[in-house]
Amino acid sequence: MKKGYALLGAALCIAIAMGCDGKGGSGEASKTSANASSLGEAGMWLPFNEGMALAAKENKHVVIDFYTTWCHWCKVMDRETFSNPEVKKYLAENFVTIRINAESTSEKVSYKGEELTPVALARAFGVKRFPSLAYLDRKGELVTILSGFYPAKTFLPLLQYMLKECYKQQMTFEEFMKKKGECDTTAAI
Repeated sequence: MKKGYALLGAALCIAIAMGCDGKGGSGEASKTSANASSLGEAGMWLPFNEGMALAAKENKHVVIDFYTTWCHWCKVMDRETFSNPEVKKYLAENFVTIRINAESTSEKVSYKGEELTPVALARAFGVKRFPSLAYLDRKGELVTILSGFYPAKTFLPLLQYMLKECYKQQMTFEEFMKKKGECDTTAAI
């Protein structure tokens, strides 16, 4: 991870971050991601390959929600954050949203010319806890992974920080918040 991205990770430690580390839960892991749309509003979440193609076509950033069926905080994030009208609107206008069951081994996704199962993709991205959110830039490059629950009041500014690409300016999320959502980025939005 580049130095600027490390600043992002360190700054985000101040946010409320709870998650499932795979050591608890009911153990009732679904082996498919067909029920991904049942977590949250149908239509908000796209399958990986479809979402990546749309992001490339529309030149949009990507948010990937890696979840498991047994993860309590995944369900809380869905109920309290992703269902928030402001968050839903901001995501729909500015990002392509993808949801992946990180325990699925029965399907394949294509990333950077490789065919992977969602389990392998989660490992490749360094996902260790759930929920984990991967942020990809307009080129489909992984910017960072954030694990744990984020309430809407924290998540919306995180999305703005990522969209404005403030991390490229070596600005931490904490600095972004102190500047009331402004950064000195020269990237086109």
